[in-house]
Amino acid sequence: MKQYYFIFCKSDLLLEVLPDGTYTIPYHSESPIQTKAWTHVMNISPMDDGIEVKTFKINNPSEIEDITKGYLQEGHSFEMCPLRQSYYKISKDLYNKAGKCFELIYWDQNSQFCGVCGAPMKMHTDISKRCTNCGKEIWPLLGTAVIVLIHKDNEVLLVRAKNFRSDFYGLVAGFVETGETLEHAVHREVMEETGLNIGNLKYFGSQAWPYPCGLMVGYNADYISGDIHIQKEELARASWFTKDNLPKIPEKLSIARQILDDWITNGPGHSSEIIK
Repeated sequence: MKQYYFIFCKSDLLLEVLPDGTYTIPYHSESPIQTKAWTHVMNISPMDDGIEVKTFKINNPSEIEDITKGYLQEGHSFEMCPLRQSYYKISKDLYNKAGKCFELIYWDQNSQFCGVCGAPMKMHTDISKRCTNCGKEIWPLLGTAVIVLIHKDNEVLLVRAKNFRSDFYGLVAGFVETGETLEHAVHREVMEETGLNIGNLKYFGSQAWPYPCGLMVGYNADYISGDIHIQKEELARASWFTKDNLPKIPEKLSIARQILDDWITNGPGHSSEIIK
């Protein structure tokens, strides 16, 4: 029976190049890469159409050269692609599943031993482990973050974080702290990073963010008061922009871009009720 094989080397994903030049995830009855005795092949929830999914990691890109079972002779070819860039090459459903696979591999690598007694952990279900000594069970954890587009008349606030690798501007964002609601985290992050008071908070949507194990929750909000005072440890710049003078903005794969595109097309956040 054919199934999808999501195969990673670090943060790169193995893609199959079809004869027409398009890309997909390897879909075969057996893995296109020979697994080793120690390879941990994980079972992942099936695709919506019921096709089964497996994932594992390889340690060296040279293993791609060891592709067996005659696939190359049959006209198949393969290449490695960074997970982020795969968004532009494969279907959204496959990209989303790739993200889940990557998160579970990351979790597997970082949960080898019990945090209570130090004994080895063993898979118990497809998404849980149990300690081989004390029986403690664990599940994958998500790093939940909030992200918000702040509106002031016909302008929006965009920020350039110090850790951005290129010269683009994004939205105010940050992780939710223990004991916080999502809404409180939005207000706190905006105040800490920019010194601004906001209101009329509206939920936009959420996005799994497998870099390496996040959940991004998006909002729109209105500027209420205050002058911009950036948190210099986090931000390099912050400024108000209109649709006519936007800087370089995030890639289309991100919820930040989705919120911005919605504003560019439809105006200030309009589709959700005010929640705080």
